[in-house]
Amino acid sequence: MKNNRSNVINSLLHGDLYTKLSAIVMGIGMIGHKQVFKGCLVLLIQVAFIFYMITTGVHSLAMMPSLGTRAQEKVWNEAKQIYEYTAGDNSQQILLAGVVTIFVIAAIIVLWVIQLKFSYKLEQQLKEKGHVPTIKEDIHNLFDKNLHITLMTLPCVGILVFNIVPLFYMISMAFTTYSKEDEHLMLFDWDGLHQFSRVLNMNGNIGRQFWHVLGWTIIWAIFATFLNYILGMILAMVINRKDTKGKAFWRFCFILSIAVPQFVTLMIMNIMLQPSGAVNILLQNLGLIDSPLPFWQNAMWARVTIIVINIWIGIPYTMLQITGILQNIPAELYEAAKMDGAGPVKIFFKITLPYMLFVTTPYLISSFVGNINNFGVIYLLSGGGPTYVGDTAGQTDLLVTWLYKLTVDQQYYNLGAVIGIMTFVILTIVTLVTYRNSGSYKNEEAFM
Repeated sequence: MKNNRSNVINSLLHGDLYTKLSAIVMGIGMIGHKQVFKGCLVLLIQVAFIFYMITTGVHSLAMMPSLGTRAQEKVWNEAKQIYEYTAGDNSQQILLAGVVTIFVIAAIIVLWVIQLKFSYKLEQQLKEKGHVPTIKEDIHNLFDKNLHITLMTLPCVGILVFNIVPLFYMISMAFTTYSKEDEHLMLFDWDGLHQFSRVLNMNGNIGRQFWHVLGWTIIWAIFATFLNYILGMILAMVINRKDTKGKAFWRFCFILSIAVPQFVTLMIMNIMLQPSGAVNILLQNLGLIDSPLPFWQNAMWARVTIIVINIWIGIPYTMLQITGILQNIPAELYEAAKMDGAGPVKIFFKITLPYMLFVTTPYLISSFVGNINNFGVIYLLSGGGPTYVGDTAGQTDLLVTWLYKLTVDQQYYNLGAVIGIMTFVILTIVTLVTYRNSGSYKNEEAFM
């Protein structure tokens, strides 16, 4: 930031007339330094920006503090003998237009800095070499030494438009009254940190639901991650033993479950474990139970069932990961350990497990984060039920499924935005702290 500021100041102080003029009329510096096409393109962008601000941008920014004041009104039409509705302000559109305008202004500021520095760079090239790249040379460079710019421009623009701008729009919702409460779906206002206090307050209804869901989310993520990892590791080691025959067949049996789309497996499991599903009917016909087992009707049964089913669909992935790692552990380590008298248990805890943890720490972190956001398993199996801990959250809801219900089903958009922000903060802290304190990050050459 400081380097950019000094470069801009240096360009303004030491640049020629064209460079200084480009601080007011963007692109003039490029045109004056023989890069006419680029200069005209930048100038056209500035003209488009000014037109946008005059027609839309200034009004959007002016409406941002209030988010609109005119409510929709119902007026009796005497001639038609019906009520007609007059259009009021739409706070959602006002907020979106304001966020977009802020990003447009930020983009034009960045472009202003780039074109100013570039103009000064062209000026120096003309003084030193008497030549600046032509448009043909620039196009050639875009497919040669500047190929990274060509390839990365479109993805970066896509991330900005479809990820970053909507993300800021969602974050801004958390500070408003945008929800069905008090009919604030069309016209709403800024609400400060009130929604955050509602979520964090353990004595309130929303707060109790949040802490309950957060606790189950963490418990679920721990069990789903480490049970899959441990059992997948054991399975991979058993199959990888020298004495195990038909290794390819056993791997095929487990890999086959990956070939079936996960949502199909989950939906079939949900149907089979219903009170009138195949499992309960079979057990009743065999005389093992008198009444259906409450797989989805009891909270504890539902949680255990979800964890067990997740193990079934998750172990094959872990097995494949661990199999590749086991085959890369140097055989000399095992031979040396056996010569020193180490048994299978000691070899596992001193060689195999440390090596696998070192290599798979990033995988474990990504699995943990993925399980916290594992919408499909919860939603397709239990739907967040069976019973509710409040008005909106179920006993097996994760933060991500609760967020979905708050927004899509319940229309509490501001609370949904708060939950989204809280989830992001939790995941960021867990990911960064865990990874930066892992051996994979601190000692990259440990097993080389």
